[in-house]
Amino acid sequence: MTSLQYESVVEISEAADGMVRIEQDGVEVHDEAGVRGEFIDRLVWTAVFGPDKAKHESRWLIRHIANASGAWSASIHNLYIAAGKGAYSNATTPAINVRSMAYDVSRTIFQAAAETESRQVIFELARSEMGYTDQRPGEYASVVLAAAIKEGWRGPVFIQGDHYQTSQSAWDKDPEAELNAVRNLALEAIEAGYGNIDIDTSTLVNLSLPTLKEQQRANYVRTVDLTEAIRGVEPAGVTISIGGEIGEVGKTNSTIEDLDAYMEGYLEELDRREAATGKTLTGISKISVQTGTSHGGSVLPDGSIDDVSVDFETLAKLSVVAKQHYGLGGAVQHGASTLPEEAFGKFAAADAVEVHLATAFQNAIYDSPHFPKELLGRMYSYLDANHRDERKEGQTDAQFYYNARKRALGPFKHDLWSLPGEAKAGILDDLRHRFVVIMRELGVAGRGEIVERYVTRVDMPVSRSDGSGNLTNVDLGEEGE
Repeated sequence: MTSLQYESVVEISEAADGMVRIEQDGVEVHDEAGVRGEFIDRLVWTAVFGPDKAKHESRWLIRHIANASGAWSASIHNLYIAAGKGAYSNATTPAINVRSMAYDVSRTIFQAAAETESRQVIFELARSEMGYTDQRPGEYASVVLAAAIKEGWRGPVFIQGDHYQTSQSAWDKDPEAELNAVRNLALEAIEAGYGNIDIDTSTLVNLSLPTLKEQQRANYVRTVDLTEAIRGVEPAGVTISIGGEIGEVGKTNSTIEDLDAYMEGYLEELDRREAATGKTLTGISKISVQTGTSHGGSVLPDGSIDDVSVDFETLAKLSVVAKQHYGLGGAVQHGASTLPEEAFGKFAAADAVEVHLATAFQNAIYDSPHFPKELLGRMYSYLDANHRDERKEGQTDAQFYYNARKRALGPFKHDLWSLPGEAKAGILDDLRHRFVVIMRELGVAGRGEIVERYVTRVDMPVSRSDGSGNLTNVDLGEEGE
């Protein structure tokens, strides 16, 4: 049986011969069909599981082959600014957190996008998810782009750092160290090819202060700090899409007054920085708000998921203000993936610019009748042995496993990538149906022309560094979408 990965740079070069000409600063693709066969499969496995030198070479190659094949990593900034000017409406971008089986699930998303003629879809991963899924930006971007190559995707590929969040506990111990951790992660992601970064310093909102602006001050000032850092390193010709956040997900609903306090402070601080540095600083393109959900929904004692509540009227009002008063693409909804599929049309009706989706797709994998029971048993045994301290008093087994099982994704990553063919096919077929329905409900199906009109191709530079960064994996305990 052929190995699933290459063991050396020499082996990669020999396999590429005749299909890809490898130069010092890029590649020429001579046989695209050949590349899309076994070669890209083995290359992405090497990018994830291979020896270090072969892994880094594979990531570099994947990014260059993607560019050469017409699948290029992009920022969604200009599209969202166009939405803020009224160029389009009632199309809500699905931002999907791909936590496991990343290559196959990403391929399935591209398949659904092709079937529905959707160009407006984001692949994202949160800071917290990087730790428990064992996926740093260099790996994640390579996997998504490899999936694009495999599926023959043509056009922009939107890859996003989701919830690049300051931890309140870490902030209390050492604010500058925590800010630097988020800053360094954003810079690592941009080097890896991410065109989109969502900053979340809403954890710093202080509700004990007397005015809304004072409550939001640490939030908007630190968002400006990170905006300035990102603008200082973004590739020439690219405006990285940056998102801000005004209310921590799962807490009190956001109000128009909250939004005004944050945006007024943010824009004033941005102006001050521009005056001090003499540099133009482009601001955020969207704003995440809180309208009733908690990340991942809530699990009932029998293991079923409680109904998720979204205040669509509030979401619509916030999106109108974000667009009309501040020129943003609109409001962003988090934590909505466990809603019934038929409810997703309400996001488009509310003119939300983006909705973040993760937990329902994780559930679809774990709870699939096709998922191997033997593997599920080993994963749950791992949770019993390594995460029993997370079990709360009075929790049933079903509640504990539901809340904790995301933490088995990293340790069992290879097993999940290696699922038997029939099991994998069944899981992915179910996921593809869900993705198709959601893309249609969100209003992005058949509307690719707006992406083509507003997203201009600029190839991001590809570094020969390992792309893995120098930060320690972190898990802030945030629940994901």
